[in-house]
Amino acid sequence: VDTHTVTPFLHYPLSSLFLIFLFFFYLSPLFFWSSSTSTIALTCACPCCNNPIFFSRPYTVITLYKMSSPSKRRDMDVMKLMMSDYSVEPIDDDINKFNVEFHGPKESPYEGGFWKVHVELPYAYPYRSPSIVFVNKIFHPNVDEQSGSVCLDVINQSWSPMFDLLNVFEVFLPQLLLYPNPSDPLNGDAASLMMKDKAQYEQKVKEYCERYAKKEHIRNNSTDASDDDVSDDEAISDGRSESEDEAPGRADP
Repeated sequence: VDTHTVTPFLHYPLSSLFLIFLFFFYLSPLFFWSSSTSTIALTCACPCCNNPIFFSRPYTVITLYKMSSPSKRRDMDVMKLMMSDYSVEPIDDDINKFNVEFHGPKESPYEGGFWKVHVELPYAYPYRSPSIVFVNKIFHPNVDEQSGSVCLDVINQSWSPMFDLLNVFEVFLPQLLLYPNPSDPLNGDAASLMMKDKAQYEQKVKEYCERYAKKEHIRNNSTDASDDDVSDDEAISDGRSESEDEAPGRADP
């Protein structure tokens, strides 16, 4: 071996060699870049982030590396949701708790309804699913009428880190309202009515939308629903509510 050839390489500053090794073997495989004018599209190559995210200014390699952590993934998912067409209302400046304005899907009995959906992100997000709760009331077999908790397989049982918050509001919840599952109910009355008389079920859904899911209901949802002493069935059958200012639902504690 020619020691005169090897020696200059060994004398090369160790810190520089380490940085080069770190970049090519650990950092560069994480991200792929494509630029168009002043916008940069970033796609993470790790299995938990497959969606492109657009930034108006470039990020350093170190910043992008930090974003691969669960906390940075959480920040990016919330940012994507806030930059979308959804109205997002932070709670107490806590990035893990916020309300989202959700509209009923078209071509369904929920069309025209407005709901405030409370979202809480667990510490282990995205490896654990977010908590999803309807704040104002909704008549649905897979939504608990009192608490607003959602029964959705993909959220409660089969959640994957590949999903993000946009998936929840663009895919999961619309599919839930379009295709209820009465065989796995949280609201037994809704499930029973749907199986016995679908037309009557859809009519009651629309009555709930009219009474609880208007724009003003999610804007002025400050009173606890526990103040309502009359059941929804009785109030709706009478064709009127006890008070026009009655709260539409119970907020998630």
